[in-house]
Amino acid sequence: MPVSDKLPSAAGKVASEYPVVWQAYAALGKAAAEAGPLDQHTRRLVKLALAIGASSEGAVHSHTRRGIDEGLSPKELKQVALLAIATLGLPQAVRALTWIEDVTDPS
Repeated sequence: MPVSDKLPSAAGKVASEYPVVWQAYAALGKAAAEAGPLDQHTRRLVKLALAIGASSEGAVHSHTRRGIDEGLSPKELKQVALLAIATLGLPQAVRALTWIEDVTDPS
């Protein structure tokens, strides 16, 4: 299965239409992940926090899904949103919590 088939539609389109750009992007992400001592779970929680801070619903969904796939619990993921209260404010934290729950507690 091509990489583009595993991605959300917009990212998959970029990967399909601009494979050299996508490969460079993926290589940069890998290099950044390997540049320091953080373990995979910590990196995923940090990426989730960055997505929350950027107000990116799609990225919050993506990092939540990946976190679950990597063995993080819903409680761990939801705590990231709660930690955002003091820095980003209650409305942003609640919005992020609902985005995480879209994945962890689908109705």
